[in-house]
Amino acid sequence: MPKVYVKTYGCQMNERDSEQVARMFTEGGYVVTADEYDADAILVNTCSVRDQAEQKALGKMGMTMSNLREKRPHVVYGFMGCMAQSRGEELFQTIPRLDVVVGTQKYHKVFEYVDTILSRRLEARMDDPSLSLQGASVCDIADEEGSQNTIRDHLPKAKNASAFVSIMQGCNMRCSFCIVPDTRGKERGRPIAEIVEEVRGLAAQGVREVTLLGQIVNLYGRTEFPKVDGKSPFVQLLEAVHEVEGIERIRFTSPHPIGYRDDLVAAFTYLPKLASHIHFPMQSGSDRILKLMRRPYRNEKFIEICEKMKAARPGIAITTDIIVGFPGETEEDFQATVDTVERLQFDNAFVFRYSKRRNTPAAEMDGQLSEEEKGDRNKRLLAVVDRICKEKHEALVGTTQQVFCEGPSKNNAAKLSGRTFQNK
Repeated sequence: MPKVYVKTYGCQMNERDSEQVARMFTEGGYVVTADEYDADAILVNTCSVRDQAEQKALGKMGMTMSNLREKRPHVVYGFMGCMAQSRGEELFQTIPRLDVVVGTQKYHKVFEYVDTILSRRLEARMDDPSLSLQGASVCDIADEEGSQNTIRDHLPKAKNASAFVSIMQGCNMRCSFCIVPDTRGKERGRPIAEIVEEVRGLAAQGVREVTLLGQIVNLYGRTEFPKVDGKSPFVQLLEAVHEVEGIERIRFTSPHPIGYRDDLVAAFTYLPKLASHIHFPMQSGSDRILKLMRRPYRNEKFIEICEKMKAARPGIAITTDIIVGFPGETEEDFQATVDTVERLQFDNAFVFRYSKRRNTPAAEMDGQLSEEEKGDRNKRLLAVVDRICKEKHEALVGTTQQVFCEGPSKNNAAKLSGRTFQNK
């Protein structure tokens, strides 16, 4: 049986997309392997949020090709995901022996493209490495209506109690620093009934925790489905998933501040299966920088939402994303971010140096900061975050916490790993 290797970079959405692709290959008679040097097809699912992620994917593919080109000339190589969507045909020049480039709305076509190329090569008995370069390459980055409904199948995992569920694709927000609207397209939500059916299927397989995924997950369905009794489509979905027998914990990521309306805050008071943790991207504590970022809220509004969430669910853990060194950010702007972190006492924060992304307004803004200055602010803010995080963890010493066992540890299969309701 042919074997496929899938390497994933980036967010949980990418992990979920890769699982869908792997499932299609298993249904087509392939074996999913963790050994790239034993694979007949090598696929890299890519991320474009930061340049570092793109460089890792390019480096991985280049190194793998150089190691396998002569030993296994029949191997099919492909890029999927956001970088594939963004760069398209250009990747064939960057990686000359590349075979397949498939964008974010065509994951369901990857198997067909790869299997066709591999079958032709194997049938031709291409023993000469030079012949392995022959054959048509495929680039498919076209939009496809209904593509959000194609990410619905899961790989059977005997001992995993947690699963990702994709509920939507795309984003309409157009933050000035972000390439996601270009790589993922416009917002498109799956019907609630289909999502609930998927969750029921997972529960029947032994899954006890689901994480609902979307680029702006709490704005799910806002342009497609009506409110009911004053509740947004997302809250309606949470209520429906909450009713699924066997599911014990529900998470979601990543939300947008403007989607935290009173109905969602209230849901944390009457839906006990909702985890006592939210990941809530702040990006900056400076109103001036938020405006430049095209984030449609002010810092005080963000703080107000956090305080409402803490009141609705006492003990809730809040984590966040922060960008430092955004174009035009002054020391005063940076200090406003530090002050907000101190005020809100996040349980953790993912701090990123601003990275230029192609075809985004922020990349062309005046006041680009040096890498040295961005690095300094990154280091200073991380020190604050680490101190707060340590204090919160030390406060738990001597307490008893309920831990949801999720499955074997990624670092040691002989051990089990899990998290508390607060994502500790």
